[in-house]
Amino acid sequence: MLIPTTAPVRAAAAAALLLAGVSSAVAESTEARRERGAAVIMKLNDGVPQQNLEQMRQEFPFLADATEAYALGDVWSRPGLDDRTRQLAAVAAFAATGQTAIMQVHAGYALNIGVSEEELKEIIYLITVPAGFSRAIAASQSLSEVLAERRSNPPAREGTTP
Repeated sequence: MLIPTTAPVRAAAAAALLLAGVSSAVAESTEARRERGAAVIMKLNDGVPQQNLEQMRQEFPFLADATEAYALGDVWSRPGLDDRTRQLAAVAAFAATGQTAIMQVHAGYALNIGVSEEELKEIIYLITVPAGFSRAIAASQSLSEVLAERRSNPPAREGTTP
């Protein structure tokens, strides 16, 4: 038999059950999420920590941890897309929104995992349609910096001597 309750009592009970489940899941998995995020960085960045993230950690540790746990550990680690597709999407999104400094980081990751210079250039051409020429031009200049840096200082690959 159901015991009639008032709406506030039902809402409070539901909230308590929800919060109990959420808080234990968050407390239990925060370190695991950060570890997954760190593993993503190591995979995409040729086995070395990401310089921007480590600099952020010095001044803004909460933001760095949140980036590592959520953006990398939760979102970037999801199944459904391969690393190549994720990087091409990230480069396009950051270029289209004018976030060229972050676009450079992801363009570097893309190159690390085998995306070609020509494919990255095609992404820049593509964003002229949704984002306009000014964003594409800014992105092309930023990508040119990444490519020039790579040509003058190729990243050391695992198993090779610098």
